[in-house]
Amino acid sequence: MAQNQPGQLRRYNSEAIARHYRYRPWLAWGRMLQVIWSFAVFILSLKWDEWQDKVEQNKGKRATQLRELLTRLGPTFIKVGQALSTRPDLVRKDFLEELIKLQDQLPPFDNAIAYQIIETELDRPISDVYSELSASPVAAASLGQVYRGRLLTGEEVAVKVQRPNLRPVITLDLYLMRWMAGWLAPWLPLNLGHDLTLIVDEFGIKLFEEIDYINEGRNAEKFANNFRNDPRVKIPVIYWSYTNTHVLTLEWINGFKLTDTSRIKAAGLDPEGIIQIGVTSGLQQLLEHGFFHADPHPGNLFAMPDGRMAYIDFGMMDQLEEPTKETLVDALVHLVNKDYADLAADFVALGFLTPDTNICPIIPALESVLGNAIGKNVKEFNFRTITDEFSELMYEYPFRVPAKFALIIRSLVTQEGIALSLNPNFKIVEVGYPYIARRLLTGESPELRRRLLNVLFKDGKFQWQRLENLIEIARTDGSFDVLPTAQMGLQYLMSEEGKFLRRQLVLALTEDDRLHTAEVQRLWDLVKDDIQPNRLLDVAIGMLTELSRESVAAIIPKSAFFAAFTSVQPNSKK
Repeated sequence: MAQNQPGQLRRYNSEAIARHYRYRPWLAWGRMLQVIWSFAVFILSLKWDEWQDKVEQNKGKRATQLRELLTRLGPTFIKVGQALSTRPDLVRKDFLEELIKLQDQLPPFDNAIAYQIIETELDRPISDVYSELSASPVAAASLGQVYRGRLLTGEEVAVKVQRPNLRPVITLDLYLMRWMAGWLAPWLPLNLGHDLTLIVDEFGIKLFEEIDYINEGRNAEKFANNFRNDPRVKIPVIYWSYTNTHVLTLEWINGFKLTDTSRIKAAGLDPEGIIQIGVTSGLQQLLEHGFFHADPHPGNLFAMPDGRMAYIDFGMMDQLEEPTKETLVDALVHLVNKDYADLAADFVALGFLTPDTNICPIIPALESVLGNAIGKNVKEFNFRTITDEFSELMYEYPFRVPAKFALIIRSLVTQEGIALSLNPNFKIVEVGYPYIARRLLTGESPELRRRLLNVLFKDGKFQWQRLENLIEIARTDGSFDVLPTAQMGLQYLMSEEGKFLRRQLVLALTEDDRLHTAEVQRLWDLVKDDIQPNRLLDVAIGMLTELSRESVAAIIPKSAFFAAFTSVQPNSKK
C-alpha cells in the first residue's frame, strides 16, 4: 500500500486522506450511514421516553445506551465522549457517570493479539523483556490498553499496547468530520466559519501524534524536564529499550484518579491541595513552558499517596510560541483588571480577530459580557462561565477560534471540570490568579517585569490599589514570600534596567503635589507581618555586599532627593 494512503500515513494530511476517499465513496457513505443511523436510533429512544412519560424511569438505560453507542463507533467518537465526561455543566449527572467510563473502562481487545504486537514491535519474546506481565489488561482506553508488569531488572512498569488497525478507522472518521464541518459551519449558532475545519485538522494532527508511541515517549521526557524542579509533579520514566511505535513501556504509577474523592480523602490527602497542584501546573504549562498537556481527563491524572500529582499519557500535547505565551499573560491581566480596550487588542494578537477588525464596537460588548462573567469580585470568575458568556460575542461579532486555541480551551475546560468534580464551588481564579500575581511580582524575566509595569501604571499614573491587590492575592499562594520578592524589586530598581521605574516611583510618590504616605503605610501594613527584623537585616547585608558602585551611585541621588523633600515638607497632606 502506498505511503500516502490512510493506513500508511505517519502524519495527518487532510488532502491525502480526501484524495483517497474521494475515489472510494462507498467507504465514506457506508460509515456515514452507520453514524447517522446510530444517533438516529438514540435520539428516537429519547423522544419515545418523552412520549411515554418514562424519561426519569429510563434515564440510566439511555446513559448506558449512549456510552455503548460511542464505544461501538470507535476511537474518534470515544474521544468526543471523553471530552464531554469532564463537563458537568453541559452533561447531566446520569450521562456523566456513564461517559466517565470511556476514560479507562473500555472493552479490551484480545490478549493474544496484544502479546503478538509486543513481541513483533520489540522483536523478542515477552519472557526476554518482562519477568511478570498481567494476564489481562488493567485498563483499556480509546487507542490502546495497559498491562502491569515487571522488567527482568526488577522495575515495576506499565506496558501500553496500541489497538490494531487504528489508522484506517481514524482517517475515515476525520475525513467525515472535516467534510461535515465545512458543510455544517454556516448553519451552526456560533460564528466559526471556515475555522471549524481548521479545528478538525488540529484534532487530526494531534490524534496522529497520539498513535505514535515514540512521539509520546519524547513528549513525556520533555514534560518531565520542564517540571524537574517541582517536587509536587510526577512524570513516569520511559524505558526506551522496550518502546516502539505501537508499544510503550514506562514506570508504573501508584495512585488514585482525581475524580475518586473518597479514596483521596481515605489516603489522608487534601482534595483542595491536589486541585491547587493541578491548576498551578496547568498554568505553568501554558504561561511558562509553553508545552502543555492537551488531554488532561481524569484517567490521565492521579493523586499519589505522598501528595504529589502524576501525569500520564503524553500522546496529545502542544507547543505555544513565546509571543503567544506573553500575550496570554497580558490577556489574563487585562481581563482581571477590566482593561477591555487592551483585551480587544490581545484578541487581535492571538488571532481571535483579524488585524483589520474595527475593535471599537467590540470593546463595550466585551465589557458587558465579560464584566458580568467576572462579577464584582475576581474570585467569582470561572472559565466555564466565560466560555458560555463568550459564545454570545462569537455569534454577534467576527470572532474566530484559532485552531491552536481549540486544544487550549479544551485543556482549560477539562481541568476546571475535574476541579469542579472535586469541589462544586471551585473557582479557578482563587488558585490561578495568585500564581499569576506571584509571577508578575517576582518578575524573573524582562518580559514579566515589563508586564508588571503595564499593570502598575495606567495613563502614566501609578496604580497603588493594583499593587496592593497583587500583593494580597499573591500571598494566598503558599509558595509566595514577600521578602525575596521585595529584595528582587530593590535590585531591579538599582539596576540600569530600573531607571524608568525609579523616575516613575518618584513621580508616583509626589504626584498631585503631595507625598503619598497613606498609600505607602497601607502597603507596609499589608506586608509587615511577613518581614521579620532578623530576616530584613540578613537581606540588607546581602544586598549591600552585592551592590556595585554604579548601582549605589544610581540610587543615592534619589535617596538624597527624598531626604531633602521630606525635610522641607514635614506637614504634607496624606
